[in-house]
Parts: sequence; structure tokens; C-alpha cells
Amino acid sequence: MMTIRLGFMAGSWLAPAATAQRAGRLFCTPMGSSRRRAREASEHAAQRAEIGVDDHAIAAYVWGDPARQPYVLFAHGWSSHGTRIASWLPALRNAGYALVAFDQFAHGRSPGHTANLPVFRDHLLAVGRHFGPAVAVIGHSLGGAATMLALDAGLQAGRAVLIAPAADPVDASLRFARMIGLARHAWRRMLAQFEAHLGIRFDEMQAHAVVPRLATPALVVHDLRDREVPWAEGERYARYWSDARLLSTDGLGHRRILDDADVIASGIAFIQGRVVGERVVSSPDLPFGYA
Repeated sequence: MMTIRLGFMAGSWLAPAATAQRAGRLFCTPMGSSRRRAREASEHAAQRAEIGVDDHAIAAYVWGDPARQPYVLFAHGWSSHGTRIASWLPALRNAGYALVAFDQFAHGRSPGHTANLPVFRDHLLAVGRHFGPAVAVIGHSLGGAATMLALDAGLQAGRAVLIAPAADPVDASLRFARMIGLARHAWRRMLAQFEAHLGIRFDEMQAHAVVPRLATPALVVHDLRDREVPWAEGERYARYWSDARLLSTDGLGHRRILDDADVIASGIAFIQGRVVGERVVSSPDLPFGYA
């Protein structure tokens, strides 16, 4: 890691444009070990499916019959895979739900080498269109941000459960830049290159800019000690989303929170229509609070 940092620190000043481009490629490249973990993970007797998106097909996993049963759609996070939802499978199936998960582009058993948040959104939308309206969508980490953007773009889901959701791609890219030693001026170049290529501004994908438009009931679950995506990002979702509630945990971190039995029980209770979590409110006079 130190060699990488020294390279980006020097490159930021010697060749800022090329270094920003190289940083952007790295930012969009999932960890190489993520595919191995996906292939080693049990599929828990899932039915495998392939969903066509543009000129390729992505790998999907189906438990139950989404055509006959209310189904829940799962969106995994960065450098993860669809079968990470396995901990929820027994409880969801016992509650009468089918479950659909998939490997995002450049992840798991799906093709591709690089991805980004708009790609996550578009592939989630494609899976939702393939299987039809879901009773609920569950998104973890970057999958939570993709869920927000997909709902805004027309994903049909009765409820949303966002677990440790990333709320701010600007801050995420800045954290990445600090980690690799990219200077701030080169980081700004990297953002500008992304925006020119994608045709969208990073600040347009921030949670507080999007969720006020959403009417879907949502439960946001976030751990106070999350070191990868700060708890404040989950709180931001709940504060600006008019029909969202916040459930905070303490000590589960960013990954174990997805597998926690109490979180699973709370998520299913919310999907079933019960009141879970606290309502976070915001006003010009009260930055945030609970009701």
C-alpha cells in the first residue's frame, strides 16, 4: 500500500491528468478476491438465472417463485456478491417470500472488469424489470445507494430496507483519494473526468439531493461504529426521506450488520408493515432530531 501511495503522491504533481485517470480506473475496479469469494460461497440451492442487460448477461439467484409469491430483491455492495443475502434466506422463506439476488457487473459470476454507481443502478433496474414489482428491495452499502437511485428512476418496490447505505459519492471518492495518496487537485480532476464520461454530477447522486423525491417507505439500518460508511450517512437518508425510519446498532460494523439476527428480524417486520426504528426529522431550526 505504501508503494501505491507514494506513486499517486508523486504522480499527482508530475502528471496530474494521467494520475487522476489511473486513480479513476482503480476506484472503479472491485477487489480481485471478490470473485473468488463469490464462487466459493454456497448458493443455498438457488435457481440460477441469466438476465440480459445491454450486450451482456448477469448472474442471478432465485429462491422460491417470484411469479407466484411476493418477492424481495437484494442489491449487494461493492466487491461483494448476490449470495451475501444468504443469512436472510430462512426467515424470508418462512415468512412466505421469494428472494431474488444477482451479481452486479464486474462482480461475482457476472462479466465485466469495472463498475460504478450508475452501473449498479442500471443493473438493479434491469433485474427489477425482469421479475416485476417487488414487495421490497434490500440494499447493502453501495447497493443501498443504487437502490435509492433505482427507486428514483422507476424501480417498483413496495418498501425499501437500506443497510449501511452509502449516501455520498463525493465523500466516498475523497476517502478513496486520501487512502491512495492522491492530492486534492488530482482528486478534483478525477471527479471531473468521471462526470464528463458519465454525464452526471456526483453531487446529483448524494442522498440528500435524491431521497426527498421518494415516497417509498424505507427502513435505514446503520451501525454507530461503521468504519467503512459512517453512521452519519445512514442518518442522512432517514433525515431527508419523508417516509423513512432509522434503526441504529452498536458494534456490528459494516459487514456483520447484514447477517445479524436482530437486524434480519427487524427488516422482515418492516417489510410486513410493522413500525420499526425511529423517525428522524429535520427543519431549518432543528438540524436533526427524533420523533
